[in-house]
Amino acid sequence: MTALANASIVALLGMFIGLVPLSMGIVYAIWPTEQRLTLMRPLSLAAIFACVASTVLGLVNVFVGMGKGQAMHIALISLAESLVPIFLGFGALAVAWLCVAVGMWRRP
Repeated sequence: MTALANASIVALLGMFIGLVPLSMGIVYAIWPTEQRLTLMRPLSLAAIFACVASTVLGLVNVFVGMGKGQAMHIALISLAESLVPIFLGFGALAVAWLCVAVGMWRRP
């Protein structure tokens, strides 16, 4: 993927943390229990904070590059890459909470 070619470890970690609530949402949709539902809130908050932190770090790197006289087209590509963690994280959260809705529908 071109968007992840220059992603830092922090950005990749932020995107990985965004997948944790998605996996818990899928597990909850298959085996709904109160304990799994209770875990969704803190996992969702962790994913939100990780996505926002990864995106802000990317923006900081863009500004540093612009301050060093980086070409404008490279800065725009970097800006686009810095938005990938928040896009993937919130997309994963949306699907995770849809899985929670399916699990709540299935609960007796």
